Amino acid sequence: MRKFLAAAVLPLVLAAPAWGRSGAPPEGPATVCAPAGTLRDEGGQRARVGLCLGSGTPMMSVSAPAVCRPAGQCLTSGTWTARRDGETVARGTLPGSAGYPGPGTYDVEADVVVRPASEGAELRGTVRATLTLTAPKAAPTHRIEVTGRTLRRDSVTTLTYTVFRDSDQGDGSARFGLIGEEGSGVRLSTSDPRCVNPLTGRHPATTRQPYALDCALTDLQPGNPSTVVVRVALKDTCSTVVSKLGYWMPRGQALYTGGMLEGPAVGCG
Repeated sequence: MRKFLAAAVLPLVLAAPAWGRSGAPPEGPATVCAPAGTLRDEGGQRARVGLCLGSGTPMMSVSAPAVCRPAGQCLTSGTWTARRDGETVARGTLPGSAGYPGPGTYDVEADVVVRPASEGAELRGTVRATLTLTAPKAAPTHRIEVTGRTLRRDSVTTLTYTVFRDSDQGDGSARFGLIGEEGSGVRLSTSDPRCVNPLTGRHPATTRQPYALDCALTDLQPGNPSTVVVRVALKDTCSTVVSKLGYWMPRGQALYTGGMLEGPAVGCG
């Protein structure tokens, strides 16, 4: 069995930092990267891994670019944890994102799996980097509230979700999603005509999945929230129900004009 070692940091070619020769970080949106470690095995394979954080939206993006030798191009996956002043403020999978905690210096640790794009064995290990973000934390533009916070086995629970847009920017359109645990037997239903169970399968299949709901909201305005009443039916197996909101903000014809908001999760007791 091969042994995989985390060696000393070696030079790693990463995307250039988002500031000039003065070395002063920007005050606005930015992506910053730093070498995070080198993974190697006894067969001579090695991967130089970096960590990158991106800010400037309600979300903070995290990635771990890597360069493999001798394979060249390689792919990374795994999990990461970000700490600020010793406190864990965000975690997730690679590549991925989480809510932006705000400006500060982050100690980022990632358990990575590096796979050569061509031939070669995968490398595993833990890498670390310290990165500083300066973009201010954006004021929330949308929020989700729910009444009825506990589901029960062998019962039907009614949940009332209220979706708010608090910003004068943007428009009234949003996609509101509710998702239970697939395979648990949970069924989500509503009489709201704006909502449907998602359609899956290839045309002409007509299978809709009862464990999720997709709602198209079109009249969100400050002072005019939307309310969606949902019935959650459980059998003898528990399931949580999570909520998400995709929304639009004014960016003209820019490709990226929106964001995603994680709403409250409803657990099963």
